[in-house]
Amino acid sequence: ITCLVMYLFAEFDDAANLLAANPDATTISIDEPVEIPKNQHSHLQEPGREEDDELLGTDDSDKTELLAGQKKSAPFWTFEYYQTFFDVDTYQVLDRIKGSVFPVPGKNFVRLYIRSNPDLYGPFWICATLVFTIAVSGNLSNFFIHLGKPTYHYVPEFRKVSIAATTIYAYAWLVPLALWGFLMWRNSKVMNIVSYSFLEIVCVYGYSLFIYIPTAILWIIPQKVVRWVLVVFSLCLSGSVLVMTFWPAVRDDNRRIAVATMATILLLHALLAVGCLAYFFDAPELDIPAPIIPAHNGTTVITKSH
Repeated sequence: ITCLVMYLFAEFDDAANLLAANPDATTISIDEPVEIPKNQHSHLQEPGREEDDELLGTDDSDKTELLAGQKKSAPFWTFEYYQTFFDVDTYQVLDRIKGSVFPVPGKNFVRLYIRSNPDLYGPFWICATLVFTIAVSGNLSNFFIHLGKPTYHYVPEFRKVSIAATTIYAYAWLVPLALWGFLMWRNSKVMNIVSYSFLEIVCVYGYSLFIYIPTAILWIIPQKVVRWVLVVFSLCLSGSVLVMTFWPAVRDDNRRIAVATMATILLLHALLAVGCLAYFFDAPELDIPAPIIPAHNGTTVITKSH
């Protein structure tokens, strides 16, 4: 104990001599936490930096996940590869649906909702729900229009389900595929073009179709003016999502090409809505000749059916 006390006093004497030689020197206690320099602290707290890191990810976070072995991609023929496309919860899906129904001006849908975790769960079920909604609403609309006519006999048209499914799923997959290929081609010619992945484009198109589900239900109302007001309103909402998402990707391209690209996107989107309304709800009535029924007095009676 005596030796230990003598050693401690010797250390204190050395520290006192150092302080006497250099009064401006500072000492660090083991118990005191090391403070972060102000410039480094301000760099970590830059405005908008945390939001960008959360939405887009950073190189440091990607390296950390790679070192931890958390970002191993499975082969495409395995179930685990496709399972990642459906790895979303209910709150994420609802948040993306809300973002597609209430677009915010100046906000990119991919940047805000999709890029952190693009999925196929929402687009798949939105398209499936829209298929059955259009088919069922179209049959009900036809039934209510002809209700009360003695010559009308209701026959459900199940072929409308297959027609609606072919149209909607072809639009939700083929149009994003063509747009993705076009953006990749233009990206090789213009360096400033923003590139989206095929999965992100499919996700945007899938969620943009959600507004047509309640619209198709309201199309049952047998008033053409109401139907066309609804289709214009739905086009404005869903079309604005597409414009605010894809315009930043092509605005640095040639002006004519950029405008033509956006016009094509909106035209195809409008053709889908107008085509569904015209075919499933406003289809013209066809007069089909009914079989000739002979009367008892020798004359013939021809009935007219729709």
